[in-house]
Amino acid sequence: MKTPELGFSPKGLYIGGKWEESVKGKTFESINPANMDYLGELPLADEEDVNRAVIAAKEAFYDWSRMPIKERAGFLDALAEILQDKRDELGLMDCLDSGNTISGMKGDVDWSADTLRYFAGLIAEIKGETFSEKPGHLNFTRREPYGVVAKINPFNHPLRFCAEKSAAALAAGNTVVIKASEQAPLSSLRFAEICHEVLPPGVVNVLTGDTACGQAMVRHPDVRRVGVVGSVSTGIAIAKDAAEDLTHVTLELGGKNPIIIFSDVDPKEAASFAVKGMNMNRQGQSCSSTSRVFVHKNIHKEVIEELKILVEKLPVGLPWIESSEVGPIVSKRQYDKIMDFITSAGQEGATLVTGGCSPNDELLSNGFFIQPTVFSNVKPEMRIAREEIFGPVMSVFEWNDYENLLSIVNGLEYGLTAMIVTNNMKQAMETSERVEAGYIWINSNGRYLGAPYGGWKASGIGQEECFDELLSYTRIKNINMRW
Repeated sequence: MKTPELGFSPKGLYIGGKWEESVKGKTFESINPANMDYLGELPLADEEDVNRAVIAAKEAFYDWSRMPIKERAGFLDALAEILQDKRDELGLMDCLDSGNTISGMKGDVDWSADTLRYFAGLIAEIKGETFSEKPGHLNFTRREPYGVVAKINPFNHPLRFCAEKSAAALAAGNTVVIKASEQAPLSSLRFAEICHEVLPPGVVNVLTGDTACGQAMVRHPDVRRVGVVGSVSTGIAIAKDAAEDLTHVTLELGGKNPIIIFSDVDPKEAASFAVKGMNMNRQGQSCSSTSRVFVHKNIHKEVIEELKILVEKLPVGLPWIESSEVGPIVSKRQYDKIMDFITSAGQEGATLVTGGCSPNDELLSNGFFIQPTVFSNVKPEMRIAREEIFGPVMSVFEWNDYENLLSIVNGLEYGLTAMIVTNNMKQAMETSERVEAGYIWINSNGRYLGAPYGGWKASGIGQEECFDELLSYTRIKNINMRW
């Protein structure tokens, strides 16, 4: 089936309110991972382009940071309004470019608009403190923005991460340079077009490029604050680059997240939580996906049976069809990586319950589709038990000993999210205290603005989606005066 018409052609890199070609004139193509259709040609930014963008952001910073806060909040509210008005267009663009299903991508637009409004509403809460040692003395603090902020984004939420991950930085008075993922870059440039309608030139700058582009952003001497969403290996590399100039970095990184299912729950309910936790409308390509499923031995067999039923019911199809719940993997590179994990699981002795291959559907034969996959009899030493797959693969463990369970759950470098499913709230709270993760669900899933989101251990540095994120884009200046 032919790709729906987008009516969009990339205009170039967005720098200082203008559309620019890359200095060296290099480009790359974006394709629809559902059928390999060509979507557009994009400029490949390098170090010289990064320098132009940072200069533009630095020039815009003076006026943006000194703008009355109500006026700055008004700009963010206006940006949110336009995003909401273009919900269907932007959702379709991300759907075609990333392979994620249309319903989820429209939801991303909603989340983006809500985040801009959320931080716009918090601007007046950026406050300092006052205190005095004695009469004739006053000490007070101010929170001031860093200046130019670099934002480096992955492919799984293209539009959302452009808007959401810029919102706090902009609200605090910083200007931003955004690098979109080269695997799903289109909506970042459409976002730039919308910013062009609303924001002063240079406040938001958008580049499309590869690792070299991101590295140049982090190493630029005029970038004093960096925010990254990506894999653990990407985060480590960026942290090393940032360390050269002691640049402040926030990292939202990968996860190998557990869902712990106790014996007192209904197997159907438990299986439903496990499937929802995998974020199948993004093919499991989510850092928060609960891909390690720990099931108590008393209900293990029943949960496996229910998982098989639920997973095989998931409609795999072209992502722009409303009834589809699982689309293609974003790229051949990612597809090959996931299939390699699936192969290794069989070689290491895991039992394939369902999936593990491309769907038998001629309509999907040209795309990077993988059937939602479940393995049982997974052991802690297996690759699929230890490494982030970032795909629609669930690894099911059987457990009986609580202390041994916690040892395995906490035995990895990751610590992003965890889910606990039980009717025993005392057991749930004790487990939540002992699991090493930054965000935990108990008989629940999903996130909401205002609740801090961030990882422990190698899963990240810092908190996002909350007031602390806003403050993290400011620096404290202390002023000590006498008279």
